[in-house]
Amino acid sequence: MADNSVSFLADRSGKTFVAGHGGMVGSAVHRRLTDLGFTNIVVRTRAELDLTRQQDVEAFFDSERPCYVIVCAARCGGLHASMAAPAEYLTENLNITVNVLSAAHRCGSVRKLLFLAGATIYPEDAPQPIPESALLSGPPAPGSEWYGIARIVGIKMCQAYRAGHGMDAIAAVPNNIYGPREPFSTELTHVVPALIRRFHHAKVTGTPETVVWGSGTVLREFTHVDDLVDAMLLLMDKYSDAEHVNVGSGVEVTLRELAETVKEVVGYHGRVVWDVGRPDGVPRRLLDSSKMRQLGWEPKVALQHGIMKLYQFYLAHKSMT
Repeated sequence: MADNSVSFLADRSGKTFVAGHGGMVGSAVHRRLTDLGFTNIVVRTRAELDLTRQQDVEAFFDSERPCYVIVCAARCGGLHASMAAPAEYLTENLNITVNVLSAAHRCGSVRKLLFLAGATIYPEDAPQPIPESALLSGPPAPGSEWYGIARIVGIKMCQAYRAGHGMDAIAAVPNNIYGPREPFSTELTHVVPALIRRFHHAKVTGTPETVVWGSGTVLREFTHVDDLVDAMLLLMDKYSDAEHVNVGSGVEVTLRELAETVKEVVGYHGRVVWDVGRPDGVPRRLLDSSKMRQLGWEPKVALQHGIMKLYQFYLAHKSMT
């Protein structure tokens, strides 16, 4: 185990397990740690370690005995994906959460653990901007609960291991993260990559109009994955408390405004038709991220610039999608 007097960012030889390094957030964490000179990063593909299998997860922790654990692993996607496979979203995420956190505690080597949750933990009628204290003030919004309940369990497990065993387990709650990922996300995933795919396809095929799901009137907050990673590493280095911490850009746009921005970036000149028969989800979800800002974090990537970077990534990798 690493020396407890050394902070996370100073302990670059400490064995660090990034769970879910193949996903958007996990891969961004892995890249950043590598760039910072971390020399003992441990990762496993799903073929090498299925985090839904308790015995395998326990054997991995007993063998590797990591000092730090960053839990990005999850089955995740947009509202439509969650509603299409509720049992899978609930059970797979619960299994991953319980297996990883319990094994991290059991092995006895973990000095610090960060669990990544998501804004779907909050109830539909939460005050806006949503403070951390709104957790469990009501049920998660319909359609989002299958993912949100597993994230709530993770936060509560961090709190339970901290209270009962003194484990330094913390949780971060981001809101609508977007950024590069290989292969590029499908239509059943989050809204930004779905819009990029849809508008690009319409542009290259000369389609005069493109259908987008929902009314376009709901408000959403988007945070680039690089900004999220900055927050996560700051929390790993500086934060040690039971309450989870919100991470959001603080900038809201309607989905109609978002679609127009993506359309402009892609260079599509056709008409956008909104399919109001599709569900919108909650009308507004803005996080109160004042606690994160008090720790010294500020987002750096403006939404339009982030979308431009993501479209460039898509053009470079679309043969893989």
